[in-house]
Amino acid sequence: MAIAEALRDGFRRDPLTTATAAFLGAVCVMAVLGPMLAVHDPYTTDAARSLRPPSWSTPCGTDQVGRDICTRILYATRLDLFIAVSAVVIAMLVGSVLGSLAGYFGGWIDRLTMWLIDTIMAFPLFVLAMGIVAALGSSMENIIYATAIVNVPFYARTVRAEINQRREAGFVEAARIAGNGPFRVLIYHLFPTAIPQLAVQMTLTMGWAMLNAASLSFIGLGIRPPTPEWGIMVAEGASFIITGEWWVALFPGIALVLVVLSLNLLGDGLRDMIDARERR
Repeated sequence: MAIAEALRDGFRRDPLTTATAAFLGAVCVMAVLGPMLAVHDPYTTDAARSLRPPSWSTPCGTDQVGRDICTRILYATRLDLFIAVSAVVIAMLVGSVLGSLAGYFGGWIDRLTMWLIDTIMAFPLFVLAMGIVAALGSSMENIIYATAIVNVPFYARTVRAEINQRREAGFVEAARIAGNGPFRVLIYHLFPTAIPQLAVQMTLTMGWAMLNAASLSFIGLGIRPPTPEWGIMVAEGASFIITGEWWVALFPGIALVLVVLSLNLLGDGLRDMIDARERR
């Protein structure tokens, strides 16, 4: 309840975070309902309509094979959000388990977990994701797994720090005296204290996960054409910028930038709200 009140007060005082949350909510609604309302088919080609500039009938123009770019952006929004959310949820679950065990039990569990996390962090994260996808194959499932693996350290470190800080707190000692076992104390008393920080971390890493998926597709290691995906659309349109067909790459790029920027702004706003609550 205290967290909910802090968030409600924070949104009331921070119009930028409120507007960002509203925009992301609209994006989610568009991802769910947009393809149902789309007039054009994202895969249907028409050479007679290729590379048409933006107009009333095609607000974002058409691409090199006559497909409506607005329609493809709508479908790409659903795909990119699904990849990002799936990867972040997997990373959060795995990282929370590792961080909880390391932070509560310490000892060799902590050392082994931190060795694994430090090994992952030793590689440039995007290069590591590239290597995983190149080894496993270019598919949506492998992109999700690769993105999740490189995000696990952020969640493991966050949860470990929160639990390690509070494992000797008075409420934890009271729970032990009451007869609760170590895993019950960890699950029901300690782990909930890390949930606010996890929510902030999920918001911040979701933008990176979306950018990672689009970047893999841009360099040819991600989703394959003709599937509508923001990275593919930007890559396909890049070669047409020098010939004047700027809209082919511009509008998918703007969609990607706006969503990733909004996720980062929302994460920063939530972090400020939670920090303000903890300082009280």
